[in-house]
Amino acid sequence: MKNRVTELFNIEYPIIMGGMAWAGTAKLAAAVSNAGGLGMIGSGAMRAEQLRDAIAQINKLTDKPYGVNIMLASPYVEELLNVVIEEKVPVVSFGAGNPSKYIPMLKEHKIKVIVVVASDSLAKLVERAGADAVVAEGMESGGHIGEVTTIVLVNKVARSVKIPVIAAGGIADGRGMAAAFALGAEAVQMGTRFLATVESEVHENYKRKILNASIRDTVVTGAKLGHPARVLKTPFARQVVELEVRSPEEAELILVGSLRKAVVDGDIDSGSFMVGQAVGLIDDIPTVKELIEKIMREFFETVQKLCREVNT
Repeated sequence: MKNRVTELFNIEYPIIMGGMAWAGTAKLAAAVSNAGGLGMIGSGAMRAEQLRDAIAQINKLTDKPYGVNIMLASPYVEELLNVVIEEKVPVVSFGAGNPSKYIPMLKEHKIKVIVVVASDSLAKLVERAGADAVVAEGMESGGHIGEVTTIVLVNKVARSVKIPVIAAGGIADGRGMAAAFALGAEAVQMGTRFLATVESEVHENYKRKILNASIRDTVVTGAKLGHPARVLKTPFARQVVELEVRSPEEAELILVGSLRKAVVDGDIDSGSFMVGQAVGLIDDIPTVKELIEKIMREFFETVQKLCREVNT
């Protein structure tokens, strides 16, 4: 399949892996890239040398294009940017803010730039700053979220910018991908769906929770603290929501390190299991290659079915 996104990033399929902190490892990112998508290392709270190690690892696992996601909330943004420039990373994606001041520096080094946006205004702003593409990520997504649904956000952003739009939030299969393309997207980004794969290195407890969850089994924590995040409903998540009202300081305290506890330790009692509402669409753990091939097959079948129905 060829379109502006596949040509921009030199990939086979317009499927991007979300840049997930702790979960977006070099192994998983390499598997996505090797299967024809664009794998993304989630730098999260990494320091420079940790990211350099991850880049060295992915370079051993794939010769395909890949990217590094940088969270603008990280205190180490500038040192991480120095690493991606020094290591000649092909693609950088930004989340949790406006990276306009950093984009020219990356473009000078011929690095492609993707920005995750939760509004059409930010999409237009980063387009003017030189971004190559934007990810319009709706509130159905896992982890840190905005306030607008995917179907409305993608539709609006695709009308507002000329650069390619990548849809994210609530997408886990080919039908969701077809819906996103109908709204004007030229690719999809998925996070939760890639967590439940063979190559994903999240704890087995995390994977089991994904398989057992329904579309109603997520909750937003941190909304009253100014950093809303969608996670699986657990006693810990309910405790956080309650503390946000009674004791915001205590809520902030118990959230520290909670994602790592979920991803690495599988800690059911004090871990934040970040997932999107698409978790309820997931019922198996395939290899990344099997997953991407299935999504593309279902995407084309869905489009063809719609065409037949329109023509009858």
